[in-house]
Amino acid sequence: MLANFFQLPQHGTTVRTELVAGLTTFLTMAYILFVNPTILGAAGMPKDAVFVATCLVAALGSGIMGLYANYPIAMAPGMGLNAYFAFAVVLGMGVPWQQALGAVFISGCLFIIVTLCGLRALIVNGIPASLRTAITVGIGLFLALIALKGAGLVVANKDTMVSAGDLHQPPALMAICGFILVVTLDKLRVRGAILIGILAVTILSFFFGGNHFVGIFALPPSLAPTFLQLDLRGALTGHGTAGILNVVLVFFLVELFDATGTLMGVASRAGLLVEGKMDRLNRALLADSAAIVAGSVLGTSSTTAYIESAAGVQAGGRTGLTAVTVAVLFLACLFIAPLASVVPAYATAPALLFVACLMLRELGEIDWDDSTESIPAAITALVIPFTYSIAEGIAFGFITYAALKLTTGRARQVAPIIWVIAALFLFKFAWIGA
Repeated sequence: MLANFFQLPQHGTTVRTELVAGLTTFLTMAYILFVNPTILGAAGMPKDAVFVATCLVAALGSGIMGLYANYPIAMAPGMGLNAYFAFAVVLGMGVPWQQALGAVFISGCLFIIVTLCGLRALIVNGIPASLRTAITVGIGLFLALIALKGAGLVVANKDTMVSAGDLHQPPALMAICGFILVVTLDKLRVRGAILIGILAVTILSFFFGGNHFVGIFALPPSLAPTFLQLDLRGALTGHGTAGILNVVLVFFLVELFDATGTLMGVASRAGLLVEGKMDRLNRALLADSAAIVAGSVLGTSSTTAYIESAAGVQAGGRTGLTAVTVAVLFLACLFIAPLASVVPAYATAPALLFVACLMLRELGEIDWDDSTESIPAAITALVIPFTYSIAEGIAFGFITYAALKLTTGRARQVAPIIWVIAALFLFKFAWIGA
């Protein structure tokens, strides 16, 4: 039944492979269950309720993506978007979190409208091949940065921005050993190599990392403090029209291109692009649009597709069964949060770094002899990790692409949608900044 519903034979995969891929993706992104409540809690939101909302919307979004769009792409509240929600909108602008949830709801509704009108598919399919490749590479570099930071191999430095971490610390050493293990097992064609690496480092963490087993089961807290607490009237009128328009515009643009970039990058890595385009694209876009709206109702910031899905793809995930597996595991976390919390960041870091290294091979597909194609691609790939934002990388890439085509007399090669998007990003940067 599962094979027929998810078309497993057509995609060259099996139920077992998809389940392992789903577990792998879940383990690499389970950190959001504990990070999201902490970030939104800083904005005054009840942490326990946010935890429940995070579990539910991740399960709902991933489930829709798997069952409706049949893609191995998991969803959850987005990192970066939650920080903007908490620190820029609520704490920075003084917008109550209930009104901020209202702004998220509005941006999600706009998403649904432009998706149903076909505008989002037009944007995605209008992305030039060089930028599509660059997005995949940029996501790879982004994953590498996340992995190195999680392993403690890269740390912040006020003088040089980043520097090497303390390689004498057990987490860093275990992460390095885990990475070597994953690469070795993959080369030897051992099934579940990434998952084995994650579990091996987690086990070592109990002996050398000071990790502690804190139990398995716990009853979920109440969702009532955040459920249906969004303030739509206040979002539209409570903080000034210009102010809320800024918030909605930023949410909309970041959500649009963050999710779009992730969908394209992960689908490319999975070999699911046909002539550079995503089949069932509109369904995937509707899935993440609906998840944004549902998340605002449940009580969390914007939901988006997760780049950690690339780990599950590398483990063999090719269909929606991978995403449905992630959804089931997030639902289970309502009751087994103590068990999920024992997987440390440095245990998933080797998996993410391995996937990041593999994604860099896409660089070979760029036409380096044409600077109007290669330079925008390089800008896109570099800006994504250096700004810690997929959306910002895509913005700089679009603007550079349009500008170089214009200044070299090749404007006719640029699709109309590219000019519109580049102009929109220029307007955003000029009006409200990055």
